[in-house]
Parts: sequence; C-alpha cells; structure tokens
Amino acid sequence: MKDFAQGETLYVRATRSDDLPALRQIIDSTGLFPGEMIDDMATPFLTESGSADRWLTLDDGEPIGVAYFAPERMTAGTWNLLLIAIRSDRQGQGLGARLIDAVEQALASDGQRVLLVETSGLPEFERTRAFYDGRHYRREAVIHDFYQAGEDKVVFWKRLDS
Repeated sequence: MKDFAQGETLYVRATRSDDLPALRQIIDSTGLFPGEMIDDMATPFLTESGSADRWLTLDDGEPIGVAYFAPERMTAGTWNLLLIAIRSDRQGQGLGARLIDAVEQALASDGQRVLLVETSGLPEFERTRAFYDGRHYRREAVIHDFYQAGEDKVVFWKRLDS
C-alpha cells in the first residue's frame, strides 16, 4: 500500500458533467463494464433537479474515483451503492476507503439508515468482497446463479445510523 504524496490534496465532490470523460477512462481502466455506459447512468443526476441519485467524484486535481448510489424504492432510508471505482493506477492506496467513507457520511448526515452493496461471487471478485468485509459490511445474502449460471450475487449490508 502506497502512502499519499506529501501535500497531495484529495477531496470528494459532487460529480459534474465535465468529469464524464475521465470517469469513462476510470471505468475502462477497471474493466467493470464499458465506460460509455457512464453517460446514460449519470444523466438523470446531472440534468434532473429532482433526481434522488447521487454521484461523487474523488479528485486530486483530476477525477481519480467515482461513486454512484441511489435510494432503494419502497423503503425508508435504505440505499444501494451501485458503483464505486478508483482509477486502476491509483488502487491500493486507501482511496476506495476514503470514497466509501464519504458516501456513508453523506447518507448518515441526511438521516439515511442502511447501505447495500452487491457484487459477484466469482473468485476474481474476492478482493472486492474483502474490501467490504474490511469496511464492516455484513454479508447479508448470496443469490445463487444470479448474474449467469455459476455466478452468484453477494449482498453486503451496513447500518449507517448507529
């Protein structure tokens, strides 16, 4: 794990439309899904004043991370973390932890109760699952063969208001 450079300024802010090219590159660098999907995903947040969805960008002078989270319909205070990604060349530096802390703090300060995260059960996602274990998320459920035959969905849960 690398340390942050001395004097490096990192901050989390609301995502802006001019971040989209860098966010596409972040997503492409991680291989989560095709980066061009970001535009459609972020459009409601960027253009609709009533959108409940939230997007945060981790910035060190340029976007290096992104988080997207939204309320779960028909619940009171339950949210889903739908995307969190750090540019591949900046992973392993504690930036994901900083970004998810910002998500949790934003939701808790608004009186939200629960954050859910879903990820794959495939072996190549073990590092992702370990990340949530290390952030005190509870493995709440496994839905077998969810994404495709042989690929389970693992659901993590964390209380925000305790």
